[in-house]
Amino acid sequence: MVEFDDLDRGLLHALQVDGRAPFRRIADVLGVSDQTVARRYARLRSGQALRVIGVSDPAVVGDDQWMVRARCAPDAAPEIADALARRPDTSWISLNSGGTEVACSLRSSDTAAAGEVLLAKLPRTPRVLDVSAHQVLHVFYGGANEPFTKIGPLDDGQVAQLSEHLPDPAPAPRLDDVDRRILRSLRADGRAAVEDLARECGTSASTVRRRLHELRAGGLLYLDVDVAPDSHELPMRTMLYLSVLPADLDAAGRALAAHPEVPFAAATTGRTNVYASVASPDAPALYRYLTTRVAALPGVQGIETAPVIRTVKAAGTHYPAR
Repeated sequence: MVEFDDLDRGLLHALQVDGRAPFRRIADVLGVSDQTVARRYARLRSGQALRVIGVSDPAVVGDDQWMVRARCAPDAAPEIADALARRPDTSWISLNSGGTEVACSLRSSDTAAAGEVLLAKLPRTPRVLDVSAHQVLHVFYGGANEPFTKIGPLDDGQVAQLSEHLPDPAPAPRLDDVDRRILRSLRADGRAAVEDLARECGTSASTVRRRLHELRAGGLLYLDVDVAPDSHELPMRTMLYLSVLPADLDAAGRALAAHPEVPFAAATTGRTNVYASVASPDAPALYRYLTTRVAALPGVQGIETAPVIRTVKAAGTHYPAR
């Protein structure tokens, strides 16, 4: 476990605003030297407490996104979760509800490939008792459009100072082989140096800089930040599955998106039609949140809560059991 101090939390918040911001710019915002920021980042990265990952927006690249729930025998759930975590098309895998359920986000550009997991492999896996899948129809908060910057030590002025260097939205470029190599490299390390990317792609540093700008402006690339589960300031993570009247669906989703406790919220298909991830310091805080802010949402007919007991995989980082 790597403990975060105030400077580490400021660095994390800065990277959530702009995952490729130069250390010099982050240092100016935090009021320290760029060498200090570089050392802190290296310590957190080598201790597997923090990792920046390049990801493409599913809506831009045309991928389908699914929220999968697999009810399992308790002794089989960890093995199934770890097997899913090794797949490149999965993220946000967790053991929930006392270890009897595996939750997973699955994205695919190939409906048949997604169906292979949802309809063939998972249901036939020994000790899997039940599988349900909810396709994401609309994201209210989270991912490419609204990075997780709700909770952090930076004030609005510091966030604005970092945000002003982000590229303005533009039409997505047509991908070529150089773009695909850049994206593949950034999935492993979102802060890979331009010079390293240029060598790997067999092109110039200036070309890589231009392509990075175009990919980010077009939504084909955004930077996510994985933080080790045992380093979170809000260690309790809970999944909410809400049944909301169709007439109130958009209003309820937008209200959830404004809650500081919610890093991700989306409308989905299935028995429930709204999914949200909630971060809390402890169980009493979750109770207060459910009985006040969630209770005030319009049109809510029912709610299911599933506490996360272990995060197996975040956006791209696999955390094996210790």
